[in-house]
Amino acid sequence: MSSQMTAIELLELGDEGRKRPLLNQHWPSIIGSIFGVCTGIFINFQTRRPVFSGIHQHVILSAGFVTALTLLNNKRDAYFAEKDAVYRHYIELHPEEFEEPEPKKIGDLLEPWIPIR
Repeated sequence: MSSQMTAIELLELGDEGRKRPLLNQHWPSIIGSIFGVCTGIFINFQTRRPVFSGIHQHVILSAGFVTALTLLNNKRDAYFAEKDAVYRHYIELHPEEFEEPEPKKIGDLLEPWIPIR
């Protein structure tokens, strides 16, 4: 990806050749399962029962947390997709506000180095 791309080119890159990291793909399942089991353990501890008694409670809580986090993740993805669409539309309507950046050399970006002794 070049730093000399225009704003609309950056938005139109899309997901070609890119893959979401493994943890980002499965975080609702992982975190939901952990929260469900830990909540079941906490409830059993507070009611002075054996930690893993009522295993159906752990399964139901895990399924509930996984479902809730999956819905939350989908809503978050939809929000960011809509936000990107609004940005894209604004850039298409006002291209004069998003001019192509001028090329810069690395030497122009760095500040002069002064040794402190």
